Amino acid sequence: MRLDSPLGLIAAAWYPKRRQTVEEALAVGDIDARTARDLGYTSLPVSEHMAPPDMAVEAATEVLTLSGAQAAHLSLVLHASVHHQGHDAWSAPHYVARRLGAHRAVPIGLLQQCNGGAIGIELAASRLQGDPAAGPALVTTADRFLMPSWHRWLSDYGMAAGDAATAVLVHRVSGAAEASGAPGTGHALAPDLLLHSLATDAAAELEVMHRGDDELNATPMGHSSMIDVRRTKRAFIKAYGVDFFLKTAAGRIRAVVEECLADAGLAPDDPRLRYAVIPRLGSKAMAEAYIPPLTDVTSAEVLDLGRATGHVGAGDLNASLADLSRTDLLEPGQYALVLNGGGGFTFTAVVVGKP
Repeated sequence: MRLDSPLGLIAAAWYPKRRQTVEEALAVGDIDARTARDLGYTSLPVSEHMAPPDMAVEAATEVLTLSGAQAAHLSLVLHASVHHQGHDAWSAPHYVARRLGAHRAVPIGLLQQCNGGAIGIELAASRLQGDPAAGPALVTTADRFLMPSWHRWLSDYGMAAGDAATAVLVHRVSGAAEASGAPGTGHALAPDLLLHSLATDAAAELEVMHRGDDELNATPMGHSSMIDVRRTKRAFIKAYGVDFFLKTAAGRIRAVVEECLADAGLAPDDPRLRYAVIPRLGSKAMAEAYIPPLTDVTSAEVLDLGRATGHVGAGDLNASLADLSRTDLLEPGQYALVLNGGGGFTFTAVVVGKP
């Protein structure tokens, strides 16, 4: 997506205090030594007592406090998740909006698997570009992975799941807001990051990886008492082979990175491009599927921010934006490309810069 002008981002992440270290997981038999080495995590955050939408409210409250924005001025509340949000036949995004006091916002739920937070930013950017009257948009993600439905270490290959929430406020910067005549922000918002471009590409032929050869059933958890992505991935590999996934994913990753850099006006070897940030999957999975096509396109330093968090459901890209926002990883005038992917499959890249 080529933006008319850069948009502002203010991002934060919420993590529970409790963490299960990899040593603790090994000691209780949650994981074996070989898998631990392949994943490369040091710990996973564990939220036993707070439901995901409440986690999202915590992250969102921090973003609103940091920005000085008022919830009443939000035009959208987009909430993305992968796993159970605490109730059935119920809208978590409306709950988040009510808790925040975002009474004028349209709450929207996103089921884009692990790329949901990234798609939320794309939809927010589209709304702000397409509607000059729209106020800032808030994108939240939240997931927690508890037994008996999800084993955070063993339900999937290539990743282990950490509990976390993220919030990203997407807004016009002062010059663009004044030019558009956008009302209702209350005051000019100072961005932590500038969003310069965003690109998304899908590979729907890979949806079978998370379905395998299972028939579609009528009730939740009808295929197994615990979510078992390993089973469906084994069926996929038996039918199609691992190279089919790797080649398809590599093509889409190259495409979104090339498009995103071009739309941001950056050459692949631009010295201002400080980092290429990867998703928070396991180290071996990153080395096999994501890093080769990424480094084919850009010489920017690969940055992995997920070793102490694990894969945080729908929020990997957004959590990395929070890290870039809340630290001095980027100096003023420097850029980072942040890459993500999610089951289905969908791949997104964004280029952000430090003002």
